[in-house]
Amino acid sequence: MVAGGTGTLGRELVPLLIQTGLTLRLLTREPARACHLAGDRLEMVAGDVTDPPTLDAALDGVETVVSAMSGYGPRSGGDPRSVDWLGNSNLIRAAERARVGTFMLLSALGAAPGHPMELMRMKFRAEQELKSSRLAWTIIRPALYMETLAEIIGAPLMKSGKALIPGRGENPINFVSARDVAHVVERAVLDPALRDAEIDIGGPENLTQKQFAARVAAATGTAYRRVQIPRPAIRLLAILATPINPSVARLAHDLVAMDRYDFKFDPAPFRDRYPWAQLTSLTEMLTRRQATTAGMDPRPR
Repeated sequence: MVAGGTGTLGRELVPLLIQTGLTLRLLTREPARACHLAGDRLEMVAGDVTDPPTLDAALDGVETVVSAMSGYGPRSGGDPRSVDWLGNSNLIRAAERARVGTFMLLSALGAAPGHPMELMRMKFRAEQELKSSRLAWTIIRPALYMETLAEIIGAPLMKSGKALIPGRGENPINFVSARDVAHVVERAVLDPALRDAEIDIGGPENLTQKQFAARVAAATGTAYRRVQIPRPAIRLLAILATPINPSVARLAHDLVAMDRYDFKFDPAPFRDRYPWAQLTSLTEMLTRRQATTAGMDPRPR
């Protein structure tokens, strides 16, 4: 069963798991909205991780749970505390009651109790609950998804020729392709050797947001100009938005953190330990996306 199967990672992961021949169950709050995904090997089941009584029936007969959900962002319908920590806690307890064999948690690279981003703190709490459970487990910590930032930067860039850069935009950050993470999750589902393992995965390069915007512009052939949003203005937005829109306030706070905190990743140890894994560069991801949009998906067969 996959929780979070319609998000950035889920859209890549669900087709991979179906291709393996596994029977897949997708946990969703609104099955009608995901009914287009249903098929012979994919079943929709209603359930909400913030509502524990809805989970027991959803887990009946399930051998492996993959929790790829997140309450981060304005479209998530939740928040990191209620989804990434407490929601995962509810799902872990339900999995124990259902005698599920393995629980795979998609955490976040850098998850720690003292991290400036609430998402990272809540992911850390979920990790601790999973480790103390009776379940076999795998924890996978991806860096920030490059597909997500490509959408955030690419939309205004394509529309107005402007690349919005929060703060100085000079802090190196690691980004990973959701497709590469999906392949690691698929391998972990199928390979018992990856039980009780903690896997940190990032992309092959650390890029500043200025560099990221330049790559997006080059891939789309768009002339652009940078519009930098001063860090004090972002902090003010976080303060003003807190009582009105906590999701926007959280995002503003995190943009400041991304402009200052260490978000780098060294891919060499990961490649040495998992030589079968692929790490896609931002340019390769953008080229693939452009080809897919044009109806020529270059995905390896």
